[in-house]
Amino acid sequence: MSDLILFWHRRDLRIADNTGLAAAQRQSPKVVGVFCLDPDILERDDIAPARVTYMLGCLQALQERYIQAGSQLLILHGPPVVVIADLAEALKAKAVFWNWDVEPYSQKRDRTIINSLTEKGIQFLNQNWDQILHSPEEIFSGAKTPYTVYTPFWKNWSSKPKAKPVETLENAEGLTADEQEIAKLAGAIELPSAKDLGFVWEGELVISPGEAAAQARLEAFTNNAITEYQEQRNFPAVDGTSQLSAALKFGVIGIRTVWQATIEALENSRSGETEASIRTWQQELAWREFYQHAMYHFPELAEGAYRETFKNFPWENNQEHFQAWCEGRTGFPIVDAAMRQLNEIGWMHNRCRMIVASFLTKDLQINPQWGEKYFMQKLIDGDLSANNGGWQWSASSGMDPKPLRIFNPASQAQKFDPDGEYIRQWVSELRSVDTQYLVTGKIPPLELHAVGYPKPIVDHKTQQALFKEIYQQQKGVNLP
Repeated sequence: MSDLILFWHRRDLRIADNTGLAAAQRQSPKVVGVFCLDPDILERDDIAPARVTYMLGCLQALQERYIQAGSQLLILHGPPVVVIADLAEALKAKAVFWNWDVEPYSQKRDRTIINSLTEKGIQFLNQNWDQILHSPEEIFSGAKTPYTVYTPFWKNWSSKPKAKPVETLENAEGLTADEQEIAKLAGAIELPSAKDLGFVWEGELVISPGEAAAQARLEAFTNNAITEYQEQRNFPAVDGTSQLSAALKFGVIGIRTVWQATIEALENSRSGETEASIRTWQQELAWREFYQHAMYHFPELAEGAYRETFKNFPWENNQEHFQAWCEGRTGFPIVDAAMRQLNEIGWMHNRCRMIVASFLTKDLQINPQWGEKYFMQKLIDGDLSANNGGWQWSASSGMDPKPLRIFNPASQAQKFDPDGEYIRQWVSELRSVDTQYLVTGKIPPLELHAVGYPKPIVDHKTQQALFKEIYQQQKGVNLP
């Protein structure tokens, strides 16, 4: 048995501020990274080409970071329970370290690999929480139960001290030449391209891959846009958000690093408005963590609705309407702009995510799981907890003290895209249409025909009334 520790990267594709990696280096100077391309994930039908492309770019950057630190990042392709354990055995590794995860599949996978490593006599350590600031076992209500409402969660969560960023891997020892040959025989491969894995993404990425790009984006945001975040975050035509969601999903930047940047921004703030904006963004970070805690404590969320009223809801599920929604051809300009943005760049502004999710579920009366899956098939930042939480919030099926919320697409456009900039950017055929028609959606039929844009596929007022009626009926059916 050597003093080698393998560190298994999953959603922590960085060497800075990585709790598990720091713990590994405290145990031994010989730390080698490993990442497993898991077929059980890559062969699912909800994997986005943009997300795979970004992930592979992050892995390439991570390999370079390991070389700079004096070590290597090995790439494997196969079931982790087999290939990780086989590699550790072949290299006579002392231990395998990794960071814990909240998702049901990850937890199940981790239990199986723990058994496999134990059978081979290899130590493991996976009790580091790296992707969140507080463990799900740390934040409970006064009744010692998990929170199901955000506001009291935020009050408790925000009151607790936050850990500082941990040390960065440096001056590590890597594999010898002989050990590198052993690693190849045990399955280590060259990093494949997205095309090699069956994915094609020809568009640009909204954020460049890797630690350095994520850190630069964080610094640019906290030095500038965060000061007006509270005011600007809801306007999709404005570059007012951090766009760090993909980096947070893959852990390309540490959450302690992100939180520390908000603290420094608060210390440098010079007005009440600036401070309020920074705290608003902190609350958005807490929302992400709330959804992660919820997924950990209530893994059934991944399979369907939280609220009884929606567990057997009679969704209409019109396939033609769903296809029109997916393609951005609903006849509702703000909805179509958002869906075309998603399809073209693999990302959508958060205000628009709420608009299109409400439209799919409340206007088209289509099962939110259809929309949730489509998002995962497209989003560069597709994350089970955040995506599921957002969809359940919009569908009124999740953990929300206001269970019935219906967005009016026209009202949303008038309030958050008053000049039609966002709509014109993404719905090219509407660029010449007068703003008053554009943001209300009341485009004259002759003009619709002239520009080749579809008429609305449903009437919002009618669908809103119908949904409320069905909802009340379902509430009665599900009364105890």
